[in-house]
Amino acid sequence: MADLSTILSTVTAAFLASVVEVVEAFTIILAVGLTRGWRPAFIGSGLALGLLLVLVLVFGPLLTLVPIHLVQFLVGSLLILFGMRWLRKAILRSAGIIALHDEEKAFASETAQLARQKDERRADYLAGLAAFKAVLLEGAEVIFIVIAVGATRGLTLYAGLGALAALILVMLIGLIVHRPLSAVPENTLKFVVGIMLTSFGIFWTAEGVGADWPGADLALLAIFAIVAGAAGVILGAIRRLQAKPLAGAKS
Repeated sequence: MADLSTILSTVTAAFLASVVEVVEAFTIILAVGLTRGWRPAFIGSGLALGLLLVLVLVFGPLLTLVPIHLVQFLVGSLLILFGMRWLRKAILRSAGIIALHDEEKAFASETAQLARQKDERRADYLAGLAAFKAVLLEGAEVIFIVIAVGATRGLTLYAGLGALAALILVMLIGLIVHRPLSAVPENTLKFVVGIMLTSFGIFWTAEGVGADWPGADLALLAIFAIVAGAAGVILGAIRRLQAKPLAGAKS
């Protein structure tokens, strides 16, 4: 059985990553619900959730047939790629190189598109399809993260509970306020989750090739610190490079 620190880090990674994905999906669902009504929004979302459940039930048990070291290596490698993709985008957004994701803007764009389709005969179908695609795409990422951070230590249930808590929290807040959750610090969450997923990936990839970490699972804390420090150094370097032309122009 994994120690408490590993369980907490697993639940936290699944929760934070799921918050980001659920917020993005909820933005589309809210746009559909307020523009075309809640029926197509709920039907599209329900069908997507049903399909995701089928995929989990079909492919989830297959992981038990794969040797644990192979699972650790494959999942760890994918987590490194997945985590570094999140981390790269978070760093570039923090540095102002690419625009921050704006839920208000995404909501306005989706609402405008649905409004243009209101006179079409398939308006409700297109609205439901938008909700279906949003839930399916974001939900698939949540499932991947839950399986990835939980499967190698038998902590899939804990990771799933973290994701479920994120889903319930975002949906409750979103339905109460009836507006996009633009106040959620999405880029900060992606920065933290990117660090966590990359760290998990490094840890499990090494275990998959037979490495023994000093301190066992506690080594994750050191890996988190090293990855976070490297990300901070890279972000600082990018910001300094951006500031140099400005300093030269003033002189």
